[in-house]
Amino acid sequence: MEQILALFAIFLAFAFSGKCSDVFSRSDYPEGFVFGAGTSAYQWEGAAAEDGRKPSLWDTLCHSRDQGNGDIACDGYHKYKDDVKLMVDTNLDAFRFSISWSRLIPNGRGPVNQKGLQFYKNLIQELVSHGIEPHVTLYHYDHPQSLEDEYGGWLNHRMIKDFTTYADVCFREFGNHVKLWTTINEANIFSIGGYNDGDTPPGRCSKPSKNCSSGNSSIEPYIVGHNLLLAHASVSRRYKQKYKDKQGGSIGFSLFILGLIPTTSSKDDATATQRAQDFYVGWFLRPLLFGDYPDTMKRTIGSRLPVFSEKESEQVKGSCDFVGVIHYHAASVTNIKSKPSLSGNPDFYSYMGVSFHYFGKSLDFQYANTPWAMEVVLEYIKQSYGNPPVYILESGTPMKQDSQLKQKDIPRVEYLHAYIGGVLKSIRNGSDTRGYFVWSFMDLYELLGGYEVGFGLYTVNFSDPHRKRSPKLSAYWYSDFLKGESAFLDSQGIKELQSKYSSSF
Repeated sequence: MEQILALFAIFLAFAFSGKCSDVFSRSDYPEGFVFGAGTSAYQWEGAAAEDGRKPSLWDTLCHSRDQGNGDIACDGYHKYKDDVKLMVDTNLDAFRFSISWSRLIPNGRGPVNQKGLQFYKNLIQELVSHGIEPHVTLYHYDHPQSLEDEYGGWLNHRMIKDFTTYADVCFREFGNHVKLWTTINEANIFSIGGYNDGDTPPGRCSKPSKNCSSGNSSIEPYIVGHNLLLAHASVSRRYKQKYKDKQGGSIGFSLFILGLIPTTSSKDDATATQRAQDFYVGWFLRPLLFGDYPDTMKRTIGSRLPVFSEKESEQVKGSCDFVGVIHYHAASVTNIKSKPSLSGNPDFYSYMGVSFHYFGKSLDFQYANTPWAMEVVLEYIKQSYGNPPVYILESGTPMKQDSQLKQKDIPRVEYLHAYIGGVLKSIRNGSDTRGYFVWSFMDLYELLGGYEVGFGLYTVNFSDPHRKRSPKLSAYWYSDFLKGESAFLDSQGIKELQSKYSSSF
């Protein structure tokens, strides 16, 4: 209980501490701190059926539902050289992208697709030759559909071996230039969205209200989560045994993490907030750092939660060189009493027993500007998990696509200014945070928003066969900040920023 009350005090302190310092510059960050931006393969590359690539889970789900697809997306597969030039113009230190398993090893195992291999070699060489550090994610929701069809993908223990073999190819072929590897993107959201909610690949669930053809929401998320952890540990072990001494890289694991505070000062809401943290974050971080699942989950889920053998526990524990944080917005947490499931099969949320109130999440998709939430996340990781190295791998705010979006980009500028400042405040409070990546470098195909919303620093004209890119106001702001200009935003500062780049729109 003392831990819960202490966390409650932390949450309230951050939630009502006001804005972070309005004036800061890049030189205020520690030496070696990395600023970048990101994309993922399916959302950026396009060329879905070119040069030997075969369908992934993501292709299959999108083509089975009326929500757009990444067949062409930004056409990064053909336009990567132009995009690297834009990265140089933006003064990025690093570019985060993912490798499409379906492009590199189209059948999931077996022969490497030489054209796919050459594409990634070319992309990485283009980045490195322009002084931009490649940060690679191995898995972004998109294993080959053939493995799903053959044995059920992540529901099957066989996936661990195939994923390790795929990762080995990546290390062997790209590792001389790649020093930061993330094995799994948003492992918690992949497990919940794909196997509890049915909204993300592979679209499995057992909810009558959802468009799921199969699945079991009461058990599959935990099976998948368990196999993800074991696969990560296997890949980490392979890297350390074969490549680390020569290549000198690091292996991380990423999670989607909300900035959570209790809705009220009641003990029930404080306890519920800790329980939500255990379910969303501790589910993966406790095994990675301490070797086992949170006691809260073990008590609540019971036999449906897989058990680590002693050997597995030792392999998973300490397998993470850094924690990749995906953070966008905040929520308050209210305790609720779990209601019996009509089917007798409770899902992830009924096990967790909380309700969330999201700050500023509305029909226009724009998130509330709550930089204290970033501080809450980083402070929680520092205090609860021994202050491991952290990279903010995604952070940003969406806006509905609009022909005047470039001029209306002030909310994104304000968001980035506030959150980057929040990271600085966390570092000054002792957080071992080492990088910040804007999501996204350009507007992409978004899984839940299609082409209707964009997170990008650059807008993409998806009606143009050439997919013309154009900088938004946030691209200019970020570029100026990365050049060393002081970040200062008030009404006058925004007017000066708009005036400075008005001729560019």
